[in-house]
Amino acid sequence: MKRKALFSGIVAIAVAIPAIAAAPPFDTPAPVAYMVDLSSGAVLYSKDADRRIPPASMAKMMTAHLAFNLIKKGEKKLDEMCTVRPETWRQWHGPQAGSTMFLSPGEQVSIGNLLHGIVTLSGNDASVVLAECIAGTEPAFAALMNQEARRLGMTNSNFGNSNGWPDEGVTYTTARDLATLARASAEETPELYKQFYSQESFTWGKTLGGGEPITQGNRNPLLGKVAGADGLKTGHTQEAGYGFTGSAEQNGRRLVMVLAGLDSYNQRIDESVKFMNWGFRAWQSQPLFAKGKAVGAIHVQLGGEDSVGVVAPRDLAVTLPAGTLKDNIKVKIVYDGPVKAPIKAGQHVANLVVTTGDTPPQTMPLVAAEAVEEAGFFDRIMAGFGHLIG
Repeated sequence: MKRKALFSGIVAIAVAIPAIAAAPPFDTPAPVAYMVDLSSGAVLYSKDADRRIPPASMAKMMTAHLAFNLIKKGEKKLDEMCTVRPETWRQWHGPQAGSTMFLSPGEQVSIGNLLHGIVTLSGNDASVVLAECIAGTEPAFAALMNQEARRLGMTNSNFGNSNGWPDEGVTYTTARDLATLARASAEETPELYKQFYSQESFTWGKTLGGGEPITQGNRNPLLGKVAGADGLKTGHTQEAGYGFTGSAEQNGRRLVMVLAGLDSYNQRIDESVKFMNWGFRAWQSQPLFAKGKAVGAIHVQLGGEDSVGVVAPRDLAVTLPAGTLKDNIKVKIVYDGPVKAPIKAGQHVANLVVTTGDTPPQTMPLVAAEAVEEAGFFDRIMAGFGHLIG
């Protein structure tokens, strides 16, 4: 939403919350790092977050996200079966094909099991089979990935394949865009997110010698090490180094972190755990408005009412350095206004902007408390006449 510094578009609110201290220090050897608190929208850490990087297997987050949305819309089902084409199996079989779900040529596999293979096992084969099952071909699926990236506002991302395999720079993204994608998965399809991203291991395929079932563990370095960790995806190629996009929720507060370009598997574990723990321990969340709480009112143009109340669409909080003292800060309702009728109840019509001194402003959505119908014919004429005469 555009914001204009109009008198009619800014409403100041006095809120007593902790005073601002300096942002807590943090350092990481990762050349790219980013963390955002979804409860407030506060960026807690940013290090070269807009540098274009190869995502490696973190690109599979978009493959899973697309499937989640199709399932949510009812266009696909978890028990729908997909066929492993022999050509796809040959391309993504063997040590040279990287991480695998150990699919077999001609095998029938459900979308649900392929998603486990993608999310838990990071299977390159599973990603391509699912892409072909959904869109017919992997290039067609990549077009859907790019379409979804544009919808989400991932302005520095492009996808050339479904699994993040190196493709001479066609596939790239940024830490900020990966965090945007992680947020979309957690918030737009929360049930599927919880169902698939939290699983610690998955069994599929059989060994060549004894035909024993193959169980592989989730590579997520936070699972079992950080309370509330429930996603998302690691990535590694020689070109990209070791990366991870992760998320955890504690006491209703969800953080998303991204690290990229690390040197080793163990370094990725250590840095990921340290980074997420810092996010929860060095920062605190201060409640502002409970879900449904009235925050203020904004002007309406050509409506049956001159104004409409705005409320919090979810519990809103501000994120501040831990251990700060009480004082006042600036909280404003900002909108591009007056907002034109008709307005639907629950429509995003304004933002709550919290200014916290030496940290970036934190922006949260506000929605209309009730519907406002468009004014009648004569009311619109009178409003236009009033506008002409000032």
